[in-house]
Amino acid sequence: MTAIKKGDFVEVEYTGRLKETEEVFDTTDEKLAKETKIHRKNMIYGPVTVCIGQAQLIKGLDDELIGKETGKSYKIELPPEKAFGKKDAKLFKVVPFSAFKKHKIIPEPGMQVNIDGLLGIVRTTTGGRCIVDFNHPLAGKAIVYDIKINGIITDNRQKIKSFLGLELGIKDANIEIKEGKATIALKKEMPKETAEIISKKLKEIIPAVKEFVFTQEKKK
Repeated sequence: MTAIKKGDFVEVEYTGRLKETEEVFDTTDEKLAKETKIHRKNMIYGPVTVCIGQAQLIKGLDDELIGKETGKSYKIELPPEKAFGKKDAKLFKVVPFSAFKKHKIIPEPGMQVNIDGLLGIVRTTTGGRCIVDFNHPLAGKAIVYDIKINGIITDNRQKIKSFLGLELGIKDANIEIKEGKATIALKKEMPKETAEIISKKLKEIIPAVKEFVFTQEKKK
């Protein structure tokens, strides 16, 4: 068993529940996701590798894992301020019906809507106006995570692969590492600016690799 520290890449399995109702809102267990009707078609289930301190988990959970031991399971309770935040009254906005009509939407309480790129929940509809709540859906809720820490990942290739998967949704990268240089071949070309930002971040969290080069796979 090894104690986890900031910067470690750790393989975990977890399930997040609301403390009050025990409703599951997040899990790496595909069977449970289907049973609780939160399964997402494009989600890859099973153990996931995260870099501690890089906000790949919600901050409260990320912080709580520091000092925990590999090979163990934990139940971690997080109050709202360490989970998805407290409810902010400033994020309740009055939106006129006309804003919905142009999108051919009839707003109803409980409906999730997108207003100028922001996701919100319609709370009330009266007098030609709606009150839309732009807080996170789980804001104000205490949550509990059951998490199993499988181990610390030391292979740099696996670290890169896991980072690209979580941050960019890239699951099919072909990665080669030689003499401190990682060459990452992708099916689609990565924009230069994005490649520079990702390379900088990878250098910070995987210091053993000094250079990262993104290329596009040659068509066969």
